[in-house]
Amino acid sequence: MKKLLAWITPLLLIMLVLAGCNASKEEAKPNDSKQTTTTEQKYPLKIKDANGEMVEIKQQPEKVVSLIPSNTEILYALGVDDKVVGVSDNDNYPKEVSEKEKIGGIEFNLEKIISLKPDLVLSHGSVSESAAAGLQQLKDVGITVVTIPEAENFEETYDVIAQVGVIMNKSEQAKNIITEMKNKVTEIQDKVANIEEQRSAYVEISDEPEIYTAGKGTFIQEMFDMLNIKNSATNTGWYQTSSETIIKENPDVILVMYDYVPDIVEKVKKRTGFQTISAVKNNRVVQISEDEISRTGPRLTKGLENLAKAVYPEVFNE
Repeated sequence: MKKLLAWITPLLLIMLVLAGCNASKEEAKPNDSKQTTTTEQKYPLKIKDANGEMVEIKQQPEKVVSLIPSNTEILYALGVDDKVVGVSDNDNYPKEVSEKEKIGGIEFNLEKIISLKPDLVLSHGSVSESAAAGLQQLKDVGITVVTIPEAENFEETYDVIAQVGVIMNKSEQAKNIITEMKNKVTEIQDKVANIEEQRSAYVEISDEPEIYTAGKGTFIQEMFDMLNIKNSATNTGWYQTSSETIIKENPDVILVMYDYVPDIVEKVKKRTGFQTISAVKNNRVVQISEDEISRTGPRLTKGLENLAKAVYPEVFNE
């Protein structure tokens, strides 16, 4: 899975837009301090997408198909949900997204997308390889496709929101979202900054027998570092672990990051040998929203806050 990839240097994603090939093309730089947020974006514009391709957007998009939930959530936050005509089967937020046409899941429906007559398809770096053939077919019939970078940390998430803002002529709204997110992150960090006793936590992303967790170099690790949490997982990346290892690591908190198993919190507590783990003894096995943490969009700060509350509830009076 793409979220298992190592860090991508955030600075690489700042250069979201390159100069046009001739004087008739406008240059769009969402992070350029000379660009005022009150000035409407001029089209056509050129965007360098996650695949390194220069994509020309001839006019402000009016009919957009989003291939992944994080892109959709950004579009809704920017206030252009009326321009969204199609979303993936996995989209579930906000609730109004259920009214949009569905274009498939891991394998999207080309015929359905084409029938919606979009002037823009927002793809994503996480599907750019697996969906390459289908995306090319969309391009071949004249549909503009922009592949949005896959953010691996907060700074890259801000850059992605800024890029979508430029594409949709909503740079000012994007800037406001980013400012609100940064302020919220600061507020959360201030609350956990003076924790007297740091707690350790273990994140579980799949149930036994194939238990997976998040170690060093993951987005979870960045969040832990931001929140003064010690990761009980000591290996690098997202990797398979075992009940025996978890018992030995003895985390103060167990964070269950999936909901496909009914009553999973109680099931975890009842695993053989888990009664000796501090998290179980102190009733600190908590289920958290995978969507809020894995979807790199405006709700990421909500995921960060809920993660902090799960480990240090007393700081938030919970």
